[in-house]
Amino acid sequence: MALRTRWQDDTSRPSAKEAGRDLALRAAAPMAVWWLVVLGIGWLLTDGPLKDVGIEEEGVNRSLESSRTSFWDAVTLVFSWTGATVSIVGLCLVVVAVVWWRTRQWWFAVVPLIAISLQALVFFFTTLLIDRERPDVEKLDDSPPTSSFPSGHTGAATGLYFTLALMALEIKSPALRRLVVAVCVAIPLLVATARLYRGMHHLSDVLVAIVNGSIAALLAWCWLRREQAGDQAADQTRA
Repeated sequence: MALRTRWQDDTSRPSAKEAGRDLALRAAAPMAVWWLVVLGIGWLLTDGPLKDVGIEEEGVNRSLESSRTSFWDAVTLVFSWTGATVSIVGLCLVVVAVVWWRTRQWWFAVVPLIAISLQALVFFFTTLLIDRERPDVEKLDDSPPTSSFPSGHTGAATGLYFTLALMALEIKSPALRRLVVAVCVAIPLLVATARLYRGMHHLSDVLVAIVNGSIAALLAWCWLRREQAGDQAADQTRA
């Protein structure tokens, strides 16, 4: 089954048992393994052999700090806000509602919600155990009481917008499809750049967050077991 068309190839409604099983085994379990990897990276950067990397990375933040202008301060504020919790959750709920209304398939509509939830769990439980200070530069945003590692704004934006990019692959108009996909892919990168510019994260914080959001989006896209049309017909024949 093609990754891109898996939701169109099989539109059958899952039972509650099937949905719960697949969510646990195909999404939550792999994300838990990835969380352990993130913890390992966090330890390497804070207390392990890569501890000095943070000092070297601050050169990026200082360079961006020295190039700040009122124009870019305003632009990066917009993109920083784009990755904030209220923006991400608000847009996600709107997308879920619209897709559910258009397709009548709740199991497909919840894909973006699963994506941002998976990345958020990794982010939250990582910050409980990894305490990394934010870059030693002037910060243009209020610092939330969480660790710098990984970037929550970047991870959330990546999880949501990469999922929307996968959904947008089914847009019929080629020009519109390319435009929407390009915008959805670009936004997380702009959020990451904004968080660096505004002094809120190290480079490694946003890089790990992009990977975190990407993995969450892919697992969310594949969270439910789907079958090809031929497989469904064969199952019905055997039944």
